[in-house]
Amino acid sequence: MFDWFHKKEAERLEFPDNETAFTHACTLGYRPLIGALIPALVQEEGDLGRDGEHTYLIRLAVGQGMTLWSSTLKETRGRPKVGDLVGFRIVMIVSDLPEEASLVGYLACLLDPVLVAGKGWLAAFRYTPDNIKPAIHL
Repeated sequence: MFDWFHKKEAERLEFPDNETAFTHACTLGYRPLIGALIPALVQEEGDLGRDGEHTYLIRLAVGQGMTLWSSTLKETRGRPKVGDLVGFRIVMIVSDLPEEASLVGYLACLLDPVLVAGKGWLAAFRYTPDNIKPAIHL
């Protein structure tokens, strides 16, 4: 009688590995928008920047995969490894630069290869430092 009080469990898609999850993410139609958190796969580790940030070559789940260099922020706790599924937060889009340099952002979190219907990818670890205020979406 009171079944309508209970929340239905959201459907979860669990992937066997990060590469499979990334391939699926590419089919979801992510678009590069300011403030968006887009799944990405870490391809290669780069150098340490002058402010203490770590750089990475990532493949964004935009279209068939857009390759670009990104970094963590300097106060970040922890670092991603090659092959990790991460969330790339877009801060700015610079239209007069080549496509691979037009998105300015940072690696915000490590993602689990689990997609929850209506909610998105599960975050396993937050790379965003505590002094960065989270975005409020109304």
